[in-house]
Amino acid sequence: MFAQVADPLAYAEALLKHFANVAHCTDSASVLGQCARALAQLSGCELSQLYLLDATHERLELTAEWFDGQVQPKRAQALSTDYTGQQLLQFAVCQNRVVCVDDLSEGLYDTDFLPGQKQPWRALLCVPLLNAQQTVAGVLLVATRQRLALSAYAPSIGVFGAFVREQLRLHQHDVSPESPSGLKAGMPGLIGTSRVMHQTYHLINKVQHSAYTVLLTGETGTGKEIVARAIHDGGPRSARPFVVQNCAAFPEALLESELFGYRKGAFTGADRDRPGLFDCADGGTLLLDEIGDMPLPLQAKLLRVLQEGEIRPLGSNQTHTIDVRIIAATHRDLALLVSQGLFREDLYYRLTQFPITLPALREREGDILDLARHFADQTCTFLQRKPLLWSESVLELLVSYAFPGNVRELKGLVERAVLLCEGVELQPEHFSLSSQACSSPGNLNLRERMEQVERTLLLDCLRRNAGNQTRAAHELGVARRTLLYRLERLNISLDDLKRKTS
Repeated sequence: MFAQVADPLAYAEALLKHFANVAHCTDSASVLGQCARALAQLSGCELSQLYLLDATHERLELTAEWFDGQVQPKRAQALSTDYTGQQLLQFAVCQNRVVCVDDLSEGLYDTDFLPGQKQPWRALLCVPLLNAQQTVAGVLLVATRQRLALSAYAPSIGVFGAFVREQLRLHQHDVSPESPSGLKAGMPGLIGTSRVMHQTYHLINKVQHSAYTVLLTGETGTGKEIVARAIHDGGPRSARPFVVQNCAAFPEALLESELFGYRKGAFTGADRDRPGLFDCADGGTLLLDEIGDMPLPLQAKLLRVLQEGEIRPLGSNQTHTIDVRIIAATHRDLALLVSQGLFREDLYYRLTQFPITLPALREREGDILDLARHFADQTCTFLQRKPLLWSESVLELLVSYAFPGNVRELKGLVERAVLLCEGVELQPEHFSLSSQACSSPGNLNLRERMEQVERTLLLDCLRRNAGNQTRAAHELGVARRTLLYRLERLNISLDDLKRKTS
């Protein structure tokens, strides 16, 4: 990493010193100040800047700056920068690439985002700042009045920036700067400012640094895997593996070998020892998705793992200990499965040590449009096209839609709409929405809107229970006759259920 630096040993010692200085900071402001100081001193530049993407991912905010020997207060004119108009910043953000310009004097680049001065800037280095998901969260920048080759500093600056961002996350749960609209991103990887999402963020923050087993419940498409990753990335195991296994994806025998591994000769075709996912996730986190579909015999073995912290691979007579945090997720009602004898009661109580129920998208007031814009910007970046505008009719259409598939459905709809849009503005014809889940808000009164939500809720519940009205009534906490009355009142027929499940 330091091969091209004049004195690699001295540089490494200086870098370690700055790592230590940041680690000893007690608040985010100190972290930012130390970061700006370190970037300038390590690179030998007169200017260093740290930009963070706002909640909309449309603008960069200048969060920290070192200029002419001291940390600078935020400059009003550079507080928020539309990076799409700055080719150097745009390339670093959109392409996730290091930008190094050894001679700015040729006038080929717009550097309005740099502080003005009598002596011109000669060289510049932009390094993307990555988050835990290895996506761009901001930009680290150094600039100098001298003609210097700065590319040798890019690798170490990138590593240092990742460490700084982790320290910011520890001191401040919301590390993303405030957007122009006043909204804030809740947590890395999660978007939403609604009341129910703030409650979810609160629960995540409470459990991140503990060893508790977490059970994530909620409808399909609500983002259970994203929340599980946020818990992992925000805790002390973030540097260790995050492994995901869908319990409904394999039959019992294969699932057992996937989870616990096997020894050579355990079964036909086992020609070598193979570690399981528990071993692969040792020291980290294992997400068991769709835990409600795990076969009963495997449930007993999982319970032993949770209680004793040890596993026995297939074909082995010996157990060995592991250190794995278990996060389970399901869209099914585990309490109902317990009452039906389909899920072990002792495992259920062990998994519900810290339950988190994720809200459906229709319950997240105000989040639909934020998420839609985020997915549209992501798609435009992937397709390397300019951000699209949103017509008012589209915004009204999305707000009035019930989204039975939740965030996953919204993401798919937006990505398809961006592909279909050949102009600069998204229109209603670019979105393929189910007519049963969508009505013009101007034509609905309060009672009709409530009936629309209730209709979607009942259909979703019946779909989860394969049309069984008794189980659906139990899940909803109402008598079966009450459910039948509501189905008749809302004119829900078997054909409606078939259309939902097709």
